[in-house]
Amino acid sequence: MRWTVHSEEPLYRNRWLDIRLADVEVTGGRHLAHRVIRSAPGAGAVVINDEHEVLLLWRHRFITDSWGYEIPIGGIKDGEAPEAAAVREVEEETGWRPGGLRPLVYVQPSSGISDSEHHIFLAETAEHVGEPEEDWEAERIDWVPLARVPELIAERELVSGTTMNALLYLMAIRIDRE
Repeated sequence: MRWTVHSEEPLYRNRWLDIRLADVEVTGGRHLAHRVIRSAPGAGAVVINDEHEVLLLWRHRFITDSWGYEIPIGGIKDGEAPEAAAVREVEEETGWRPGGLRPLVYVQPSSGISDSEHHIFLAETAEHVGEPEEDWEAERIDWVPLARVPELIAERELVSGTTMNALLYLMAIRIDRE
């Protein structure tokens, strides 16, 4: 059944997110007060090299107090195309400029509470152009064998939903091609 949204009341808003309280009608005419997090879309890329290694950031996330690998991803600026944002984010966060991008996967990481959407692209080449723009984005930048992804997930060294979706999807379509 499709839920009917009767209204949304703003609770908090800044340039990054908009938290609302929605009056939602579900089955039998019942109403729920449901929290909603609205945010701007993001874009990132899986960058893979000829050795079947992927470019990952090793970073700490203070919210969950955990360390893990992630693909480079960030917000799409006003008027910016998702592909352009992905190129910019990879270069800013890693110091690598990705080659020609093609769409890999579209992800809604938490559709039960947020309208966040991530546009993830694939680059099969990259050129090292310098150091990352910010020293706080990652502890280090690593080229990690794609084949290690299941192990990293099992060891909880890769827990980011978008990164996991993108890398596992890439592995699945590569297996399907073989």
